[in-house]
Amino acid sequence: MNQSNSLETQCQNCENTKLSELLYLGFVPPVNSMAPVGSNQNEIDSYSLSLWYCENCLLTQIASAPEMRTVFPFDYPYRSNMTQSLVTNFQEQANTARDLLNLKSDSLIVDIGSNDGTLLSKYASFAQVVGVEPTIAAEDAKARGIPTLNEFFNKDSCDSIIEKYGKADLVTACNVFAHIPDLKNLIRNIEYLLTDDGVFVSESHYLDSLVETLQFDTIYHEHLRYYSIEFLITFLESYKLTVFRIDKIPTHGGSIRIWASKDSEIPISKSVEILLGAEKSREKCRLTGLIDFSEKTVRWRYTFIELLMGMRNGGKTVAGLGAPSRASTLISYCGLTVNDVFAIGELASSEKIGRYMPGTRIPVIDEKHLLLDAPDYLLIFSWHIALPIMKNMLNQGYKGSFIIPLPEPKVIHWSEI
Repeated sequence: MNQSNSLETQCQNCENTKLSELLYLGFVPPVNSMAPVGSNQNEIDSYSLSLWYCENCLLTQIASAPEMRTVFPFDYPYRSNMTQSLVTNFQEQANTARDLLNLKSDSLIVDIGSNDGTLLSKYASFAQVVGVEPTIAAEDAKARGIPTLNEFFNKDSCDSIIEKYGKADLVTACNVFAHIPDLKNLIRNIEYLLTDDGVFVSESHYLDSLVETLQFDTIYHEHLRYYSIEFLITFLESYKLTVFRIDKIPTHGGSIRIWASKDSEIPISKSVEILLGAEKSREKCRLTGLIDFSEKTVRWRYTFIELLMGMRNGGKTVAGLGAPSRASTLISYCGLTVNDVFAIGELASSEKIGRYMPGTRIPVIDEKHLLLDAPDYLLIFSWHIALPIMKNMLNQGYKGSFIIPLPEPKVIHWSEI
């Protein structure tokens, strides 16, 4: 076990030290520390994982995390283009930005944490693009013709971009704005990189949706912060970025896309007032709603473990389906081993095949090989997109039952789909 070392138990925004602890998930390995099958994992680095809330500035956050290179190793296995719903979402974002911002061929779009360049490939047909990506995924982006700086986003990378391309008309941060430590320095660098009327677009897990559907499994060390609309509007405005549009989007089980401009005179969409008002009325992003979420999560754990134990005691076999990062939190929190879930199937193109799930001996294998074992149950870790996953398996001939773990554990026989 290792103690986390890159953050302290104080608010990542306002530095308030009197935070309210909501949920303790134990010691959890980094979700991308996936050792090759057959390797020795006698000593596993795991780090404390707990969720906290700041009543002073309304930011929900984890208390601590490992160093960035531990969380995002160079051989980072995730690729954006593997999730069709995400690819579709990125195309929709690019189309909206083009029309809304009147982007042209000489407009510059910079994507922070650009991974394999999937998002920027949607912009590249009508604008200049540059990615910033610290892992080997940058090589995939370059192979598809996306200019990419293979480094972490910071002041130096901003200077490199400005020197070569000029300032950015649009900076995007899709599922990374909550990933980078030092929130204040991050937003200063974004503001520095933008033109005088430039726009920043952030896509992040939406705290309201996380609470509503009990998505404790999306709490892991990559995700340092969990945003409410109320927090983001106040925070961005403190750095002279005006939130002028908000879109609720379905990615990752419920996210928000925030549009913010350096132009304070930009027209404000009604979506800002409507969605902010709805959030405040529900109060799920405030302390009482978050405490309720925590209590439900603890109760869920007992229910889920009892369900799996009943299957195991009854001689039934269970395999997993899909190995998203969120699966690691669920597996760790419930203490699942290879005796509970004998393998996890992934698409043949996945970089995770041939590796163990973090901190376990549960192997990730090609889902077609998984079918040869004909498990009685398939536990769907990517439960937020369960329906297309189940249909895909049925099309391949699976005749068993599916376990959808969240928000309430339920079992669905193949004939019910």
